[in-house]
Amino acid sequence: MEPANNHETPRCLDSVRVVLGISGGIAAYKTPELVRLLRKAGAHVRVCMTESAQQFVTPLVLQTLSGHRVATQLFDPTEESEIGHIALADEADVLLIAPATADVLAKLSLGLAGDILTTVALACRAPLVLCPAMNVHMWDKPQVQEHIARLVARGAHVLGPGEGEMACGHVGKGRMVEPDEIVRSVAQTLRRNPPEKKTLIGRHVVVTAGPTIEPIDPVRFLGNRSSGKMGFALAATAAELGARVTLVTGPVALATPTGVQRIDVETAQDMQTALLSLFGKEPAPDCIAMAAAVADYRPAERSSQKLKKHTLGEHPALALSKNPDILRSLSQARRGKIPFLLGFAAETHDIEAFAKRKLLEKGCDAIVANDVTEAGSGFGSDTNRVVVFFKPESGEPDAVRLPVLPKTEVARELWKLLAPHFSLPSGASHS
Repeated sequence: MEPANNHETPRCLDSVRVVLGISGGIAAYKTPELVRLLRKAGAHVRVCMTESAQQFVTPLVLQTLSGHRVATQLFDPTEESEIGHIALADEADVLLIAPATADVLAKLSLGLAGDILTTVALACRAPLVLCPAMNVHMWDKPQVQEHIARLVARGAHVLGPGEGEMACGHVGKGRMVEPDEIVRSVAQTLRRNPPEKKTLIGRHVVVTAGPTIEPIDPVRFLGNRSSGKMGFALAATAAELGARVTLVTGPVALATPTGVQRIDVETAQDMQTALLSLFGKEPAPDCIAMAAAVADYRPAERSSQKLKKHTLGEHPALALSKNPDILRSLSQARRGKIPFLLGFAAETHDIEAFAKRKLLEKGCDAIVANDVTEAGSGFGSDTNRVVVFFKPESGEPDAVRLPVLPKTEVARELWKLLAPHFSLPSGASHS
């Protein structure tokens, strides 16, 4: 029996998606061997490289070894349509930059994104592994050490540099570590930080969030207490799971989640218009999750000037008109264009009865209900406790009840429940 090979670690990265970023240092000559070993370890490898890196190793070599086209330019229409820097970042289980030059370390530290590599890095949420390589005197500079320290503080894993003789003739610390050691280190990093399975890759998810507000005059409006936190959590986690996400939101004080396209609206009619405009556009939505708290009514007339108390009398009356039923209109309009429609029901009593009634009347595939009067489950809370009801023919239990969880965890659990009910992405087939 042959002794085990200590220099390579077969299948330690089975099915892991590695995005390898290559910057312009002489150590780039080692990257073809690195790609070979990553693939031998079971990884799927995508490569992006700076213009300087191409002076040391050609994209053709790396394309041949990785089995995928190499991303070299940020604004190449062909590369953007086939790969896309955001799609590349979203698909990564780990982003490995080897070699990481002093220039790239500085750009990553400062959040600059002027080329394909740094743009992918800034957009990527996967663990970052850096393999520095540079002249010994460059490595010793305080500026470089400050950039490294800042990146480590943000969660980056730094491997090396090693010591020895360098191409420039100097001896010291600055060599990129060897490819076999890089492969083992990436495997160890992922064992400590296992990648989340990207169950929504290839999906287009549309999420609504927040309240709608219905103006009475330029100063006053009818609204509700929705903070938008549940909808934003759904959008953020869907993006983390690999989906293309469109977030249609009413007025909220929340930052746009990374990798999410945001459409701001104000009224229920605005929200309906924004959602219906998505029909006929590519990519078509695989799911619309209606987490927004849409106002049922709006003022029948909207004053163009601020209404004054002395003109309204002691007991002013406000005439209301019914707003469009967005959920019902989506159900009627989808006709196969939206494979899955998810409703939300914020209730104060008889939760199950009202939710099941809404599920049937609105034509949803599933509905998420919660009691907004319950502690830790109301508007503005960072936690939620929900019950999910599916259509009877879905094959799911009558009700799936989740405990009180942070809204981000509620969102993850919901996507786990819902994703198996989406139709296959275009071009996919059952295995």
